[in-house]
Amino acid sequence: MIAHLRGRLLLKSPNQATVECAGVGYDVAISVETFAALPVEGAEASLFVHTHVREDQIALFGFAEVREKRLFEKLLTISGIGPKLAITVLSGISADRLIGAIRGQDHGTLTKIPGIGKKTAERVVLELKDKLDDLAVAIPEMGGRPAVTGNLGAHGEDAVSALVNLGYPRVSAQRAVEAALERDAASGREFEVLFRAAMNAIR
Repeated sequence: MIAHLRGRLLLKSPNQATVECAGVGYDVAISVETFAALPVEGAEASLFVHTHVREDQIALFGFAEVREKRLFEKLLTISGIGPKLAITVLSGISADRLIGAIRGQDHGTLTKIPGIGKKTAERVVLELKDKLDDLAVAIPEMGGRPAVTGNLGAHGEDAVSALVNLGYPRVSAQRAVEAALERDAASGREFEVLFRAAMNAIR
């Protein structure tokens, strides 16, 4: 099983990264939080990896921090949550807020995450609320690359792409990003800040 990759970051998008290690390129599904933590394309990147094996596919899921990987793997223990939904959950809410919502039995916050309905939220709380004590610590601040000029800027386009990957219509995603930038233009300097603001605007 592949547990960790270190190599040159060939490509990255809000839900996917390609890392070249010893001449082999690995496609890795990532969360928005990990995307924000990755360096620029061409630089060396390091990802903790969960290898998911099925009869017809081997899929890699990468994380900038061990803590996020462990949270992902805890989500996989819940009936009805597969790796794609788990990575969507981690993209739809920060790890700190997710842990707080589960431990605080906040079903309302959980059901705002794309793909999580009332019954799934109840299962997540029931099965994980007493199993996250070791993960309830602060996440380090993660920076992003500077925004560039354009209609929405580099971070704005990435935020739209991330929202579309979560299942929101492109028109709604673009309007949410525009609303977030109108409310606070400075949010465009960091991808994760802008993405979270757009998530709040789209609800």
